[in-house]
Amino acid sequence: MNFFSRVVLPLFLFIYIAVETYLKLHHTSLCEETGCKLAGELLRFNPLYLNYLGLSAVFTLLVLGYVSLKSKIMERLFFIVLYAAIAFEATILGYQFLANPEPCIFCLGIFSSLLLIALLSHIRNFFLVAAIALSIFLGLNTLAITKNKAFITQEGTYLIQSETCPHCKKVKAYLAEHHIAYTPISVQEASARSFLKFAGITTIPVLVSKRNKALSLLVGDKKIIAHFEVPDTEKETPQTSSSLPQQSSALDLPSDIFSATSEPGCAITVTETPSCEENTTEH
Repeated sequence: MNFFSRVVLPLFLFIYIAVETYLKLHHTSLCEETGCKLAGELLRFNPLYLNYLGLSAVFTLLVLGYVSLKSKIMERLFFIVLYAAIAFEATILGYQFLANPEPCIFCLGIFSSLLLIALLSHIRNFFLVAAIALSIFLGLNTLAITKNKAFITQEGTYLIQSETCPHCKKVKAYLAEHHIAYTPISVQEASARSFLKFAGITTIPVLVSKRNKALSLLVGDKKIIAHFEVPDTEKETPQTSSSLPQQSSALDLPSDIFSATSEPGCAITVTETPSCEENTTEH
């Protein structure tokens, strides 16, 4: 049983990670779920490096597992590496459960394999390891972590807004009164805030229109309402997100098309507050 749990199972896990690493190097994966793709976006570095780290850790576990069959010292090192790997994977997976709309299936496979190795290697310590892993999940669950997901997935009109912003309320009332369909997106969502920060937009509301795979932006309640009040024959097409602000003069477009400096709106920072008079400096 010890040979199976300490050598055979780590070998299977090593092959599992090696296959996934090979596939990623060829731009494919064992798991094509959205959760797996978003999990890679949460990392500070290329996801492949995490695969290399996993290969190194499991190879070390494999070697220690084989040597531990004849050495008590190596047996202790084997369990130290094993339990550290479980704690590390529990942290990564726990954060994915909170930040992603769905978990990474590949990571679930690694975590399940490590738990199985721990269960078969030393059943008496397994409940302690399971309690530690559960504590990590519960600890992460106490944090206010917004989900990392895509909102603008289909063609249509989207409004990045806040429930406490009076300018947003004005736009939403206008859209409701004129029966204009739109999808509301809370500015508290991590993806929405990252999008606005990337575009250099510091105020809301922001109207995003997706047509023919192109995004158009309008910032500020006055511009948004004015856009819908102008007849279709006279309506100007909003600037697409692929153009940069400094190109506005060349295209005969207003220089403030990506900002609301000349339009009233609720300022946003990295951490939103209900007040519209908050400081626009990012912290």
